[in-house]
Amino acid sequence: MIAHVYGVVVEKFGNAVIIDVNGVGYEVQVAAGDFETALLGEQVKLHTYHHIREQSQELFGFSSLTAKKLFELLITVQGVGPKAALAILSLGDSEQVRNAIANSDSAYITQASGVGKRIAERVAVDLSDKVGLAVQITRSSGVAGQAVNDEALEALIALGYNLADASRALEVVATDLPTAARVTQALRGNA
Repeated sequence: MIAHVYGVVVEKFGNAVIIDVNGVGYEVQVAAGDFETALLGEQVKLHTYHHIREQSQELFGFSSLTAKKLFELLITVQGVGPKAALAILSLGDSEQVRNAIANSDSAYITQASGVGKRIAERVAVDLSDKVGLAVQITRSSGVAGQAVNDEALEALIALGYNLADASRALEVVATDLPTAARVTQALRGNA
């Protein structure tokens, strides 16, 4: 299993990028937002999902671990394959998509290329309770902050927490600590 790729973007086409990792080029399918931010000649790290079928292998890449986890949830829904899941994630950032699913907003999901009303409703019904509503992390100063690019939040989600539980666990942890210390404190607080 290929967990991530880190290298230089050497080509972009369609909805894929080719990443050169020490002389080996990996073709990675990405969502629209990640495609836009991947610049030719620049270093990039993508968390990947390695999809293996009988006749092919494909890599799907995500700039954040939360987007990858949401992708993995989407493909568990009957009728949603990797390309449809990527189309859904291309609608906006992962938090916007997560909120649409949590709020059972099937109209938002049907905007994805190749996703019809029936599939969108199935996604909303099957996943609305699994994704949870996006919760803002309260900083020690009492001001709500953005949880979108929080590495500690992503680490807790990778450990199996859902978004709401991970956010609650981090509410009482100081945000000026290193990521590892924040995760450790969050885990201790929930032991």
